[in-house]
Amino acid sequence: MLAAHADSKGRDTYAFDPISSPYLEVADDLRIRTPYSKTALRELHGIPWASWDDELRAWRVPFRAYGELRRRWPAIEEAARRNEPEERKRRREAERDSEAQRTTRSRYAERRRHRYPLPAEDLPPMGRPVATEQYGVVVFTDVSGEVVEPPVLAAFNPHAMRADFDYAWGTWRSATLTELIKTWPARHEAGPMEHSRG
Repeated sequence: MLAAHADSKGRDTYAFDPISSPYLEVADDLRIRTPYSKTALRELHGIPWASWDDELRAWRVPFRAYGELRRRWPAIEEAARRNEPEERKRRREAERDSEAQRTTRSRYAERRRHRYPLPAEDLPPMGRPVATEQYGVVVFTDVSGEVVEPPVLAAFNPHAMRADFDYAWGTWRSATLTELIKTWPARHEAGPMEHSRG
């Protein structure tokens, strides 16, 4: 009975102050269909009695929750518009040759080389899992002996710029699950020296 009264009140509120949007459909309740968006999902999860209807492929919100939907609607609609396929494509095109995109591509290219700057005088153990600042737990397989140039350190390994010793390139691979299971954490927190070693 209370729910019916709250729904009736919500219908009156909607009639007085409606939301006009291509993402909202009015039936016996309010139905919301948007492109996938984490922001929209977060907002919809925050609305009382809102639920996903798998058959309709829409979010259903009873009229009694209209006040909360109205309050959250600007964020939902903006997130939906940002995630329309045409809008996402337009953003990708705009970012294609941006400085941020070039930096990201060069970082991925550097990671694919599977090399890491290692302190030339204090090399990690080969063939054993080691935690790194840049790539998590890896296994070093070889050291080339080639000295790492400071511009490369500055661009891809800023942690190494804090130290005053030379670095050589080490080749790494990802640790296997078996190797990770057998690995024990260090007894002490990493300090400034360990961070500078990477």
